[in-house]
Amino acid sequence: MIKATSTEQEREIAAQEGLADEEEEEEAKLPLGGALALLCLVTVAIAAVSEIITGAIEGAAEAWDVSPTFVGFVILPIVGNAAEHSTAILFAWRCKMDVAFGVALGSSTQIALFAVPAMVLLAIPLGQPLDLYFGVFEIGVLFVSVLLVASTCEDGQTNWLEGAMLIIAYAIICIAYYYA
Repeated sequence: MIKATSTEQEREIAAQEGLADEEEEEEAKLPLGGALALLCLVTVAIAAVSEIITGAIEGAAEAWDVSPTFVGFVILPIVGNAAEHSTAILFAWRCKMDVAFGVALGSSTQIALFAVPAMVLLAIPLGQPLDLYFGVFEIGVLFVSVLLVASTCEDGQTNWLEGAMLIIAYAIICIAYYYA
């Protein structure tokens, strides 16, 4: 999928020097049952903490006079996806760019194709008005974002300049939502 240019160069140098070029496999530290129990426990804890954070963010947004649009499109996704962000950074630090990129894209795809439609369907029996209506501005931002990510992914490699481009695009989107 995505490979860092520096990693390929390091592997070539290691091969020339006669060093081992094999990937180290990590051992499982928990049995399957323990991992599933831990996953369930952590999921419940995250749900409880998310409820607390959401209430705190709403109060802070009112105190700082920040629009609900900015909170919904910038602040909550950063807080809600902190685990995925840290995982992607950790794998990128280990020069496993294909896994890091997969985590980032997988998280976005999961939210767009599962979580949002599921929330719309769950809102119906709860009597909460929730729809997928987006204005022209939101559709434009989504379109440009998809084009940028697609152009970054299409060649199967990435470098610091493409990463900087994506970060700057994100900063521009954040600023636009702040003033929208």
